[in-house]
Amino acid sequence: MAALVVCAVWLAGCASDPADVEDRSIGESPSLQSPPQPRPKPLPPGGSYRVVKGDTLYSIAFKRGLDYRDVAAWNGISAPEYKILVGQEIRFSPPGAQPAAVAARPVVASAAPVAAASAPAPASAPPPAAPKNTGMFEDVPNEPAPAAHSAQVAVAAPPATPPPSAPAASTPPAVPVPPAVAPAAAAKPSPEPVPPPTKPISDSATASSGGITWRWPNGGKVIGTFVAGDQTKQGVDIAGAAGDPVIASADGEVVYSGNGLLGYGELIIVKHNTNFLSAYGHNRKRLVVEGDKVRAGQQIAEMGSSASSRDELHFEIRKNGKPVNPLDYLPSR
Repeated sequence: MAALVVCAVWLAGCASDPADVEDRSIGESPSLQSPPQPRPKPLPPGGSYRVVKGDTLYSIAFKRGLDYRDVAAWNGISAPEYKILVGQEIRFSPPGAQPAAVAARPVVASAAPVAAASAPAPASAPPPAAPKNTGMFEDVPNEPAPAAHSAQVAVAAPPATPPPSAPAASTPPAVPVPPAVAPAAAAKPSPEPVPPPTKPISDSATASSGGITWRWPNGGKVIGTFVAGDQTKQGVDIAGAAGDPVIASADGEVVYSGNGLLGYGELIIVKHNTNFLSAYGHNRKRLVVEGDKVRAGQQIAEMGSSASSRDELHFEIRKNGKPVNPLDYLPSR
């Protein structure tokens, strides 16, 4: 009897252990469900950049397609030196405008999907049954659809059959109408616009625009033109041979001479006034340095193929930081 009592006590002790463990785990479970961590705030709309050796304010703004004066104002960089330091962080948006812009974007983004989702519903709604049937007939290339069309033609034919309209029906040699002669004639004019003839670099033709007298930076043939919004076609490409002279398109000051902008190779940027810059890329050799004053027609580089598959000059004009079509400013050729 005493043995049974001892066993019972021992079993009760064993059973109590898991209960204690379970009680402790339950007490800990609420702490595991901690409130969700707030998501990190998105980066400013414009982002930022850290200055490296060789950068200038002009080259940094040029790469982002921004007006150097705006970038200077947003970062407290004083004119006219626009001095920046290696390691300095440059922001690309006005500090005060960032919160509003960030808050507005999510709202617009969330509204767009809703509108898009609501649009398809009415479109697929069954009410417009007639249009749906028409679409179905058009989509299915089976014989039923042609049969329906032929039936309609037959119905219209009987009334016209009694009179000598039958020959007229056979006459519909509308086939002669398709003579693509007219289209061919229209197609001929399109090939006619051929690139302007090449003129020697000695040509001193100029054109005044934006308060600047512009001239061609090289007399080679234009092989690539400006396309608005295309990041790879923000200027004109001029063919030539390695070593051909590249001249300043107008009077100005060299504000960048280097190879730090991806895709431009050996690049020179000239500031003509507060609104206009011109850029000369893919050079084989740069003949000017930052701070040099240049005159229109002065050689500033030798043509090459740096960052390009062939010898050519990539020429751009920027107005208030934005690329514009150089052909709108250069003299006609």
